[in-house]
Amino acid sequence: MRKLFLCICLLGFAVPVNAYEGDVLFETNFGDIVIDLYPEQAPITVDNFTGYVEDGFYNGLVFHRVIEDFMIQAGAYDSDLDFHPPTSDPIVNESNNGLSNVRGTIAMARQSAPDTATSQFFINHVDNLYLDYHYNNNPGNYGYCVFGEVVAGMDVVDAIAQVPTHSTNGLDDVPAEPVIIESATVIPEPATILLLGLGGMVFAGKRRR
Repeated sequence: MRKLFLCICLLGFAVPVNAYEGDVLFETNFGDIVIDLYPEQAPITVDNFTGYVEDGFYNGLVFHRVIEDFMIQAGAYDSDLDFHPPTSDPIVNESNNGLSNVRGTIAMARQSAPDTATSQFFINHVDNLYLDYHYNNNPGNYGYCVFGEVVAGMDVVDAIAQVPTHSTNGLDDVPAEPVIIESATVIPEPATILLLGLGGMVFAGKRRR
């Protein structure tokens, strides 16, 4: 896998949205996370996810379920733990796409039935291979669809995974300090752009499986 990175100093920068051909930038109160998406392997899932991103659905929501050495989950609750219902229908489970729930990948959360994913997602903090599609060897184990991976900000994921948690409002593993998605934005490719503060460094690169 070839990587090309270009470092540029800028005072300001405007990033146009380019559908789901780009990556997704999560700006959180713990730092920024950049997700590289895989539309070729999971086209329905990526289209669903980027639809929520472009609609601003994730803005102001929190990582409401955090378990160190497992995963961090978001896409349903705000900082008051008020539930935000999904705005689109459930999608087909594309877990049989050859991608694995390894550390740093992003996958769709769902109910027990396979085709029930909507807005909720999780980022794997460690390798969770038992979450992969294993139906051929274990009927009923449909797995959880991986549709991208963290390419910048894994240290932020690690920090989020380590926050103290408690049970409240009928939910378990809720961070005691809210971990807020301040904004979620689709950023373009082939130039994947990460802004590190105003007037800071801008990294432009290409990374694709």
